[in-house]
Amino acid sequence: MTQSLAVAILGAPGRMGRALIEATLRNSALQLAAAIARDDSAALGIDAGALIGRPVCGIAITADRPAALVSAAVLVDFTQPAVALAALADCVAAGKAIVIGTTGFNAAQKEEIAAAARVIPICMAANYSIGVNVCLKLSEIAAQLLGSNYDIEIIEAHHRHKVDAPSGTALALGEAVAGALGIDLRSNAVYSREGQIGARVAGTIGFATVRGGDVIGEHSVLFLGDGERVEISHKASSRGNFAVGALRAAQWLAPQPPGLYSMRDVLGLNG
Repeated sequence: MTQSLAVAILGAPGRMGRALIEATLRNSALQLAAAIARDDSAALGIDAGALIGRPVCGIAITADRPAALVSAAVLVDFTQPAVALAALADCVAAGKAIVIGTTGFNAAQKEEIAAAARVIPICMAANYSIGVNVCLKLSEIAAQLLGSNYDIEIIEAHHRHKVDAPSGTALALGEAVAGALGIDLRSNAVYSREGQIGARVAGTIGFATVRGGDVIGEHSVLFLGDGERVEISHKASSRGNFAVGALRAAQWLAPQPPGLYSMRDVLGLNG
């Protein structure tokens, strides 16, 4: 009988944290080893099962990350950059793998993550939905085939509470398209338009951001040509898809050597 993988979840009381707890408890190949929250969280001490309206599971919400990591093989993080980096340091010290779902890291923080990946296995992705990662691959293929004769626009929508823009997924889509075209996204991205902006500059990749309501996540890549338009879109109706993908990444990551991996590695989409 295969031993279940022990998973610790960071940011347990949050929207993604609850979805991860739910998905972990439903997966017989996984074991919930720890559920972690901030030291000022009102959820501290509450059983993780009770937190999501399920039967008690025997795992109380804790703020002690190092202690929580003792019994875990992999930490799954969907929080904020500063929290994620503090947890990353704990994982390096404990020799534990980490799945990073947090977005909004700056260049220096990404370098810190890359350095940690020389010591422990890390999976880092802007989006853990399997469908989104398929869209990333499709967008890359479309850019290769349609080429620079098509104008490219990326539109994303999220709930009113999201703090970074464009979303990490939108930027990942932009990177996929730019890479396929052989251009640098940083030099060719247009993030805002207002006033007399003039005609569209050829070769640029435009981004549009929508925030409001309880939208979980919607992304579209538009390839706009003369006489036709190609759209690749993904709309999430549940955070469960992200949780299932992140846990699939955790299962794949646990036996890997130190390194910085992505969902493309997990899904075998790098070919």
